Amino acid sequence: MADTTGNTAASPVGEADSRPRKSSWRYIGPGIVVAATGVGAGDLVATLIAGSNFGYTLLWAAIIGCLVKISLAEAAGRWHLSTGRTLFDGWASLGRWTTYFFAVYVVVWGFVYGAAAMSSSALPLQALFPNVMDLEWWAVACGLVGLVFVWFNKYAVFEKVMTVLVGVMFVVTVYLAIRVTPNLADAFAGLLPVLPDEKDSILNTLGLIGGVGGTITLAAYGYWVNAKGWTNTGWMKVMRLDNRVAYATTGVFVVSMLFVGAELLHSANVAIASGDKGLIQLGDILEDEYGAATAKFFLIGFFATSFTSLIGVWHGVSLMFADFVTRYRTRQELKGEEVASGERERSWPFRAYLLWLTFPPIVLLFQGEPFRLIILYGVLGAAFLPFLAGTLLWLLNSSRTPSQWRNGPLSNAMLAIAGLLFLVLCVKQIWDQPWAEFF
Repeated sequence: MADTTGNTAASPVGEADSRPRKSSWRYIGPGIVVAATGVGAGDLVATLIAGSNFGYTLLWAAIIGCLVKISLAEAAGRWHLSTGRTLFDGWASLGRWTTYFFAVYVVVWGFVYGAAAMSSSALPLQALFPNVMDLEWWAVACGLVGLVFVWFNKYAVFEKVMTVLVGVMFVVTVYLAIRVTPNLADAFAGLLPVLPDEKDSILNTLGLIGGVGGTITLAAYGYWVNAKGWTNTGWMKVMRLDNRVAYATTGVFVVSMLFVGAELLHSANVAIASGDKGLIQLGDILEDEYGAATAKFFLIGFFATSFTSLIGVWHGVSLMFADFVTRYRTRQELKGEEVASGERERSWPFRAYLLWLTFPPIVLLFQGEPFRLIILYGVLGAAFLPFLAGTLLWLLNSSRTPSQWRNGPLSNAMLAIAGLLFLVLCVKQIWDQPWAEFF
């Protein structure tokens, strides 16, 4: 695709509207949404298992993971505010290959993720109410509730609900971290970058760094920034504060779960399963150690964690898909002009992708997940973050971005580190796939 942006991005919006706003806590919003969406049950389990296997040794890796994701989300938000264009508009300017990659990715990823998100939200509900209905029907109910909620509410209501659920997540995870009585001396020692004396410790450490706090939701951050009403460089300081709050919140979640893993599981030499079912096992362990009330409190937090990821993806990735379809079909007429977020939330592509996330995945809930599709999903998912980091480096060091908002040395270094990290993890993911069975 031809470069449709050129240098026209240098004046994103009227200058009167671009006066700097003072960064203030009262503006915080999109960061809470991206933190809630990015931290799913899988992230908590991965950190829990790291604590179970290695104690506090990899605490530093969890924190670095937050810093890496801060750089990616900040870059996505800076692109949106400094150019007045969306991220997909930037990708489209780099060539048709970006359109092909995103088209395949968003279709396959959404199909499989829809089933995973619904199942993850259903697990704690079934544990809390075991005699009401089967897991599959709880999953269908979660998907339908998410569909109706996002379909009929705009961003402002969506943000308020996400904030409440994040509050639940925060209280639960911090309570558990305090309840297990962490060894603070060992925790501070875990801030030193030391690798465990285990086989594949480097890859395990890189996996923990890369797994903290979201994949495609990092790209959705810029869309939520626009949905909040931040559309020009006057909001840059506010966006940066908001982004830091997002990953400070993420850091609290993952560090708290690492404390739980280190104290409750590592010290007792207890192993749990990977995946969402590991959190159900943790609920049983908590009940044995601290009583039924603590276990139920944890399951409520588990549900909040999973359901925020569900509705966050239902909203954020649907916004991206709506932008993708609109710009692909009408790029000559639009000529790069911004489409209001409120219009996207009522557009047919937005609602079509909502339906795609909800109804086709129900088949997977009842029939199992097709093997080849899961391999393709794993490969595309692993490739997305190197794609995001690489394209942001390209966009934010080119004439597509106004000179004052292009990357500095620190931003370039962080994005380059992120790109290399995720490229290594991508290669490992592809290497680990059972390709012989695929064919």
